[in-house]
Amino acid sequence: MDETTVELINEILSKAGPGNPPKAEQLIPLVYDDMRQLAASYLRRENPGHTLQSTALVNEAFLKLIDQTRVNWQGRTHFFAVGAEIMRRILVDHARTKQRQKRGGDRQRIELHDDLRISTQRDEDLLAVDEAIAKLSERDPRQAKIVELRFFGGLTVAEVAEVLGVSKRTVEAEWTMVRAWLRRELSDERHES
Repeated sequence: MDETTVELINEILSKAGPGNPPKAEQLIPLVYDDMRQLAASYLRRENPGHTLQSTALVNEAFLKLIDQTRVNWQGRTHFFAVGAEIMRRILVDHARTKQRQKRGGDRQRIELHDDLRISTQRDEDLLAVDEAIAKLSERDPRQAKIVELRFFGGLTVAEVAEVLGVSKRTVEAEWTMVRAWLRRELSDERHES
């Protein structure tokens, strides 16, 4: 995305705010391709036969984004961070619905790699990550947000720092701690299965 487009997105979002959502007709042409790439990256982790397609995921997320009336938009990065969170919630809700339909099954836990790449090819895996994030949120909401933005949002450390209003060094330190915590948490859950 070129600098002019980023500036235009930031300008549109600066005019929006609590009670005044961004104008969809202005924003969609500017962010749609990037939102579709984000959705595609989520769906690459899903089962090949996943019933949601990236276009549907983007459309559902975008409808929820534009409907945000209490958000004080802080620019493009913030917009995509909120979009990533909404996409995660949509996928988790979808996985929960499928799990309820299956009524359980043989749950196996997932392996967490050094770079926090995990396979969410099974609904159980996505739900395990979501449960871990919820548990972490009770302990440390900022660390949970870092995981969400890095893993689900695909944001860089610098972008996460910008969204959270903290230094890059703070995000790096907390990212190191939270990866270790998540690795242990997901490993413990696997052994309990």
